[in-house]
Order: sequence, then C-alpha cells, then structure tokens
Amino acid sequence: MKNAFQDRRTLVLVIVASLGYFVDIYDLVLFNVVKKESLEAIGLAGDTLARFDTSLFNWQMGGMLLGGLLWGILGDKRGRVQVLFGSILLYSVANIANAFVTGTAAYSFCRLIAGIGLAGELGAGITLVVESMGRTQRGWGTMIIVTVGALGAVAASFVGKEGAAIADALGLPLQGWQMAYVVGGALGLVLLVLRAGAFESGLFAQVHARTDVTKGDFLALFRTRAIALRYLACIAIGLPVWFAVGVLINKSHVIGPAIGVRGVVHTGTSVMWGYIGLSVGDLFSGLLSQWMRSRRKVILLYLAFQTLCVLVLFFQGPMSLEHFYFMCLMIGISTGFWALFVTVASEQFGTNLRSTVTSTVPNFVRGAVIPITLSYVALRGPWGETAAVLITGGVCIGLSLIATLHVRETFEDDMDFLEG
Repeated sequence: MKNAFQDRRTLVLVIVASLGYFVDIYDLVLFNVVKKESLEAIGLAGDTLARFDTSLFNWQMGGMLLGGLLWGILGDKRGRVQVLFGSILLYSVANIANAFVTGTAAYSFCRLIAGIGLAGELGAGITLVVESMGRTQRGWGTMIIVTVGALGAVAASFVGKEGAAIADALGLPLQGWQMAYVVGGALGLVLLVLRAGAFESGLFAQVHARTDVTKGDFLALFRTRAIALRYLACIAIGLPVWFAVGVLINKSHVIGPAIGVRGVVHTGTSVMWGYIGLSVGDLFSGLLSQWMRSRRKVILLYLAFQTLCVLVLFFQGPMSLEHFYFMCLMIGISTGFWALFVTVASEQFGTNLRSTVTSTVPNFVRGAVIPITLSYVALRGPWGETAAVLITGGVCIGLSLIATLHVRETFEDDMDFLEG
C-alpha cells in the first residue's frame, strides 16, 4: 500500500475524492435523518407528511438519475476534475438553500438540485483514481474513498440528532434540521477549496486531444449486444447493496416488530450501524481484493455472506434491540463491496466512456431502490413480511451473482484502451 501513494499528487487526489464522497453520503443520509422534523417545521403532519416524504425521496432520486447521466457525459467530454468542482458546488448551494425553505415546492426543488449535484461525486472520483494509479495499486485508492465516504452517514446521524445543540453553541438562530443542512453545505464549500490540488488524469488528457474519438456517448453503450450486456451486468452487481440499504435498513422500523424485536426500532440508529458496517466492509473487501488479486472472487464471497446474514436475521427468532442493531452492523459489513462494484464498472470500459459508465452505474443502482422497495411492499400484503423480504432479496442477490460471473476480471488490466 505504501508504494501506491509515493506520488504526492496521487495521495492528494485520493484524500480529496474521499472527503468528497464523505460529504456526498452525509447529504444522502441526512435527508432520512431530519425529514420528519423538517417537514413538521414547514407545516406538514399525518398522511400529508407521509405522502410528501415519498415525493421528496422521488425528487432526489430523479435528480440523481439525471445527474448521473449529465456528469458522466460531461466527465468524458470536458474532464473528470470539472465534474468534481461542478457537482460539489451544486449540492453545497442546494443544501444551504434547503435549510431555509418554507414550503413544499421549494423543498422539492432543493432536493432535485441536490440530487443532481450528488450524482457526480463518486463516479468522477473513482474514474480519476482508476486512471491515475498503477494497475495493481488502484484498488487501494478506491477502497479508501468508499471507506471514508461511508463514515459520512455516521456524521449525518450525529449532526441530525445534535443540530440544535450545535446551533446553540455557535449562537445561530437555527432549528436542528436547518443546522444539519447548513453543516452539509459548509463542508462542501470547504472541500471546494481543497480541490484546488486535484489534477486531470493523463489518460483523459490523451483522449481529449484526439478529434477522431467519440467521447461520452451514452447511446454507444447499447449499440451492440455485448456492450449492453456488460453495462447492465455492472448495474446488476450493485443491486444487493441498495436492497440492504433501502429495505433492510430504511424499513427496519417495520421489519423489527415483524420478526419479534423487543423494543422500539429507530431507523436513524439502524442507518448509523448499517453504514458503520458498510465502511468496515468496504475496508476489508478492498484489503481482500488486493490480497486475492481479484475483484470478482471477493464480490462472490460478500454475496454469500450477505445471504447468510439475511437468513440469520429472519430465522433466529425473537431478539433484543441491541442484537437487532448488531445484525444491522453485520448486514452493513456484508454489503461493503460498493467500492469494488464501482471499480469493476469503471475498469470494464474504455477511457472515452469510462466517466459515463462510472457515474451512471451507481446512480442507476441507487434509483433501483424504487422498484426494489415497491416490489417488497407489493409482496408484503399477500405473502407477509418475511417472505416479501426474502423474495426481493433473493432476486437482487441472484441477479448480482449472475452478473458478477458474467463480467471479466479486471484486477491487473491496463486502463489505456478505448471503446468502439
């Protein structure tokens, strides 16, 4: 690992990308932590609050799907560093504005803009690291980015709960949820200054100078059956991660009572332990990948571990609240292959499409949480809680298994190649 960061500029790049993803995850999770308090503050309650909660989530996810496409194409056409600057500025401003909304229309608009901004962060950072580090060393960089980034969820959980105390300590006339959004925006603006040290990858610079190469053409991913299947396989690999986050963790307040948890399950606490697990899991999956010199083998191991964790959760019988939160931690660890999943996607495609793929794939997986949760809800009525989760999870894990076996091993592949 020491040899991977002998170049100071590469080390700066990894640190900056890691902090960027930290802020990215902070904002993604923060909405779930403060949504009830913030919606009550603008006058919503009861069924109206529940409906608008879902609407806001859809606005943010819609922004992320749109942003993934936008930033990915821009990254291939204009440069990865420009995406890093543009995305962080956009969601920082949206976060600060979000702290001062007074109505539903303004709140929806802020979540849309924040979603667009958030969508560019991870893809640009991973693409830069993959293209800037040695072929057997780049796994260290992507591991650090996602491991540090996942801790943003822990920060969001803490700031979301202690926002009012932070505002009081700073002498600011803000409610807790407002302070939490302002902190997110301020972190982004500080990061913007740090990004002055980021540099463009040499591989992109070479391709950017060529006029005979088509860059950032999203439709090129569907021009042949082989490329389309490769792209769809990259998306399918990540589905179990957002099954765990979107169903097992975010719906833990529903799942807990159904499986006999003794005590009241708080989603915010489940999210905190789940993301701590994700951070630990990403750290170990990166280490395993470097040791085994394989990305596919590690993903397959994690899929087996996730399957075991889900089965234990639902079939071990009634449990204490502390035991349930421990299982949230274990489920988080078992889905800690997000860094490998995004790295695999980035390494599958040539320099002229790499940013497009690396930005769209994780955001399409995040967007897949909508059909995943809808499937879970639809199955819950006729089949019950346990069967609904097991069927939904089984499909997600099964598709990921097939997709992982379909893509090629890229651990030692040279990234200096083009598509088309």
